Amino acid sequence: MPALKRGGTPPGHWPGRSKGGEICQCSAYNRWVGVARMTGVCTGLIRRLEIKEPMASMIYPLKFDPIFQPRIWGGTRLKTLLGKPIPKIMRKSPVGESWELADLPPGSVKADSIGAAADGSLSSRISNGALAGQTLHQVLADYKSAFLPDSAGEHFPLLVKFLDAGEDLSVQVHPTANYAASHEGAHLKTEAWYILDAVPGARLFKGLMPGVGRRQFVDAISTGKVAGLLRSYPARVGDCHFLPSGQIHALGAGILAAEVQTPSDTTFRIFDWNRVGPDGKPRALQIAEATEVINFNQPPAEALPPGRRIRQFDDVRWTNLVDCDYFHLSRADVAEGSVPLPSPLRRPQAQVWIVLGGQAVLDWHGQHSVAFTTGDTLLVPGCQPAEQGSYLRVVSALSLLVADLPDRGEKKAEA
Repeated sequence: MPALKRGGTPPGHWPGRSKGGEICQCSAYNRWVGVARMTGVCTGLIRRLEIKEPMASMIYPLKFDPIFQPRIWGGTRLKTLLGKPIPKIMRKSPVGESWELADLPPGSVKADSIGAAADGSLSSRISNGALAGQTLHQVLADYKSAFLPDSAGEHFPLLVKFLDAGEDLSVQVHPTANYAASHEGAHLKTEAWYILDAVPGARLFKGLMPGVGRRQFVDAISTGKVAGLLRSYPARVGDCHFLPSGQIHALGAGILAAEVQTPSDTTFRIFDWNRVGPDGKPRALQIAEATEVINFNQPPAEALPPGRRIRQFDDVRWTNLVDCDYFHLSRADVAEGSVPLPSPLRRPQAQVWIVLGGQAVLDWHGQHSVAFTTGDTLLVPGCQPAEQGSYLRVVSALSLLVADLPDRGEKKAEA
């Protein structure tokens, strides 16, 4: 029998998977693992043989355990509308954010964020299939090519959240690429909001009124009159708002939104509506940093209504929402029934699916079945457009928010 080599492929068939999700190992595979043990091969290599090498059978659409973040402005709709399993210990405090998919590098997460490691990193844990319990970062280390292009770094470049604004969020801004490059600990943040629910009269704030300059803005901060300088928009279910880095903004009270953003936890708070924190003191502001970051000449992009940029692909109604350097965001609507995975949902690079409504089962290449419903988030591996064998069984009309990474080598204008 030939010698084992690290990263090599033994002869015979690799393990498949039964419908129950257990690993079904063939005799040839078992012989190789047995030889590895008898010849003293390290346990790490044995683990690779047992679990990590057979990529084709191991990789499947991933679901994650949500990470809940208490926020002074939070509400209750993460549980009541999205069915999120808020832990009992957190139900006495307002929960404002559910981090659905995260893989932030060391030094990028605030120390008070739930789930943050000692080095300031944070990675979501997988909740389904054979990889359940592992972090997204661990899986990317082993199966990077299934989820990221070769040119990508070690971390997944998107952070996906649900936001529940029981009260107004602070008026804030996030670092630009130039600022982040010259300030240690600051991380670029460009984001998009998709409005899921809004109480009557709810509004959001995005951009400054025409003609507002730096001096007028700073004076308004000192007198507590910042709100009068902000552009205000009605919150309409189905609208998408793009927020490039450097654009001042605030999500208004009564809004439930899905947020897709670059992986950053850096926020510069400008105005907090004169409220106090849990300690009875006003929360800290970062006015100097904010005024350095704000683009005073940047007009806000208009919200894209549901009927804009619509195309029909086979069995899916496709609406383009955002196209920027860091992600493409679209909405996909699929009627009830069982269909081959539609071409817009079958891409060479991975996609993030955020389930806005409906129920469905994704049969992945005849080896894995993943059920999902409203409020779930999936990371779907890349596959070739011509590749067949996956089916989408829609139980009730399905609506997805789909986040794509830009194609390799592609460069889009952030607008």
